[in-house]
Amino acid sequence: MHAPPTAPGTAPRSAPRRHRRSRALGFAALAVSLLMAVPTAQTAFGEESRKAQAAVPGGGDLGPDVHVFDPSTPDIQGKVDEIFKKQESAQFGLDRYALLFKPGTYDNINAQIGFYTSIAGLGLNPNDTTFNGDVTVDAGWFDGNATQNFWRSAENLTLNPVSGTNRWAVSQAAPFRRMHVKGGLNLAPDGYGWASGGYIADSKIDGEVGPYSQQQWYTRDSSVGGWGNGVWNMTFSGVEGAPANSFPEPPYTTLDTTPISREKPFLYLDGADYKVFVPEKRENARGVSWANGTPAGESIPLDQFYVVKEGADAATINAAVEQGLHLLFTPGVYHVDETITIDRPDTVALGIGLATIIPDNGVTAIKVGDVSGVKLAGLLVDAGPVNSETLIEVGPENASADHSANPTSLQDVFVRIGGAGPGKATTSIVVNSDDTIIDHTWVWRADHGEGWGWETNRADYGVRVNGDDVLATGLFVEHFNKYDVEWYGERGRTIFFQNEKAYDAPNQEAIQNGDTKGYAAYRVDDSVEEHEGWGMGSYCFYNVDPTIVQGHGFKAPVKPGVKFHSLIVVSLGGQGQYEHVINEVGSPTSGTDTIPSQVVNFP
Repeated sequence: MHAPPTAPGTAPRSAPRRHRRSRALGFAALAVSLLMAVPTAQTAFGEESRKAQAAVPGGGDLGPDVHVFDPSTPDIQGKVDEIFKKQESAQFGLDRYALLFKPGTYDNINAQIGFYTSIAGLGLNPNDTTFNGDVTVDAGWFDGNATQNFWRSAENLTLNPVSGTNRWAVSQAAPFRRMHVKGGLNLAPDGYGWASGGYIADSKIDGEVGPYSQQQWYTRDSSVGGWGNGVWNMTFSGVEGAPANSFPEPPYTTLDTTPISREKPFLYLDGADYKVFVPEKRENARGVSWANGTPAGESIPLDQFYVVKEGADAATINAAVEQGLHLLFTPGVYHVDETITIDRPDTVALGIGLATIIPDNGVTAIKVGDVSGVKLAGLLVDAGPVNSETLIEVGPENASADHSANPTSLQDVFVRIGGAGPGKATTSIVVNSDDTIIDHTWVWRADHGEGWGWETNRADYGVRVNGDDVLATGLFVEHFNKYDVEWYGERGRTIFFQNEKAYDAPNQEAIQNGDTKGYAAYRVDDSVEEHEGWGMGSYCFYNVDPTIVQGHGFKAPVKPGVKFHSLIVVSLGGQGQYEHVINEVGSPTSGTDTIPSQVVNFP
């Protein structure tokens, strides 16, 4: 629930089922290609010389917008307050900050976290860095309404809240990861105004989590002392202490484990040396990854990273990857005039402080090859004013390699079209590679700010999945002109989906989809034989034309292998209606004085 966006009405383009390409290359063709590729001595030495001259250095300092504290740092509270004052209401500002705390104990801290600010401990375990105090998000800047508390994060800290309960009143794109709260956690703003979050992973909350006014929430691989209530959709997977499955009354969808998960890479200190820890993949995970001390995974020294700072160009970033370096994007805004291309297996591209990439001249911001184990994390991709056909691509078209042993993952990777200024993209994220993990993404066509309007920030499609065996845990996709999510791959799974249809559709005709009233928020292609989803909601608020009718929130083929658990559609205050929940199943929403909703399982 935010403000208004968009939708149009041409017939949906079809994305054909991909044809698996042959993995075999004929020997003769290979021999020819090898002969053609052999350079002359002059060319080879010239190329070596060029590369030597252009070598990108690894490591270095973290730049001016990363603030590192230890317990002896003077006036920590003053510095944290100074940054919060700048960022509290800077929803579409250009400043980015990371607040990093060395292992130790910090007394009398209340770190209020504003826009584009990340706070994190620098230990290998959250218990290495302890606040006798709080990490707070509230909504005083917006009159007690937390539905626009986006783009911030807290990671890898232990909190002893002053009052016994820490307040984290956020909405989308505000992850709470690897946190240990020795008390309760309040997810609502002071005064219990609206809130529309949110996401917790790999965290331990000793006391009760109180959602109060939170409309929906997803918690993964964590431990909670209790859970207070639910409004529309509270989903849990692999959470010790989670309430029993009871959707829709109360609206809890609970899975004992998460089928596949791998926690987000994070920066830490090993003595005086910075390293990035890359956690191992877990299967059927339950509870935090760090319960027994050091988590399983790999440490990579910072000198194996190109530390990207503002002013860096795409050519240098690509040269660093080709050279064998990983990428650490420091807080900043990065304009790229060519695609950042990652074709090397196991490459880590980690952003801190909501590092933001803006593609210029309509290029795709990031492309990942059909390789295993790439980790994209902590990045915001902001569409530019020239339309990009895509913003993020994982794998080329017709990708076919098996990555089940070592999937590529996207974690806290966010997309924005408009809001900070004009932006356009036909499709935001395309996943072609098999076995990809999408772990917490908010893909958002803006409904407020600058540069938004039905055609101004045109964006027809949010996420398209062509790869097989793709898993999404925490999929937030909102306000696209046509389909928000389209799924063509086999055996796809989504645990928690949150969607709002575009607010700013001018009339029924603008969203008409052939004979269907509107484009589904989540569509599984008719060719798919197996697909499953849990805890999924679509909401409408057609405030420009409240008479608009949305035929359904979800669309899927009626087949034994296609299953949905705990689906909900909601009409916010009767501003527009749904005729059905999925396909022709589910009663209409109706009414204007309340927030009518309908829920089903399918089939």
